[in-house]
Amino acid sequence: MSFADDAASDLHGHVAIITGANHGIGAATAQALADRGASVFLTYLRLERSSDSGVPSPYDRYRSSDAQQVVDHILADGARAAAIEVDLADAASVGFLFDAAEERFGPVDILVNNASGWAADSFLPEGTSDPGREFVALSATTVDRTFAVDGRAPALLIGEFARRHIARGARWGRIVGLTSAGPLGFPQEVSYGAAKAAHDNFTMSAAFELAAHGITANMVHPPITDTGWVTPVVERMVQASDEMFHIASPQEVANVIAFLASDHAALITANIIHLR
Repeated sequence: MSFADDAASDLHGHVAIITGANHGIGAATAQALADRGASVFLTYLRLERSSDSGVPSPYDRYRSSDAQQVVDHILADGARAAAIEVDLADAASVGFLFDAAEERFGPVDILVNNASGWAADSFLPEGTSDPGREFVALSATTVDRTFAVDGRAPALLIGEFARRHIARGARWGRIVGLTSAGPLGFPQEVSYGAAKAAHDNFTMSAAFELAAHGITANMVHPPITDTGWVTPVVERMVQASDEMFHIASPQEVANVIAFLASDHAALITANIIHLR
């Protein structure tokens, strides 16, 4: 029997929303939760192709795609999945998303906040970062867009999740977010780092406030993960680092998220889990 097949890992009867799930960690998480029996409702937002020559074409292609291929793969395995395109920068999308998921599968009791409005901005003038990607000078536009998706949206999603959970008297819930070095600063991606720090804080607050209602809330801090953007330059940077041990696959990160969603992790809450 595999770890995913034991009783404490079984997620049959549970419904998950996974944001930003048309590729990468989000898509792998949807598959991992579905493999364990959960019904999964994916969000995505198709982005325009980047003009940045430092962004690999596969990553650009993934970000501009819908989630149908992910859904089709899960359905082919006999699990339940659906997807919807929403812009999480629009606060009105939150209630709409939960309504759509619950109409399709029933009450949502797993929330994975993975979507990102990542932008490479800096307090420096425009330039090129060490991995070879272009960055722009910080502006109201870069701050507002990044915070809307990486900071405000997770907070609103957690709030809606909690409100519905408490209203129906539920006693089991899981919240998992994805983070990335926010509290220590994130040079040349400064708004992204700051927004992730806000996401960390919202999730830790949720862990303490919602524990009495049977909800756990944790953040996962992946290592550099090959979601299509890892180039030879990035590989050399990891090899030369004293802090980064290896490049993860989306599936490796998704397995940790699936563990946190399971009954194996019933006592794990209010943690920022650093993966190496």
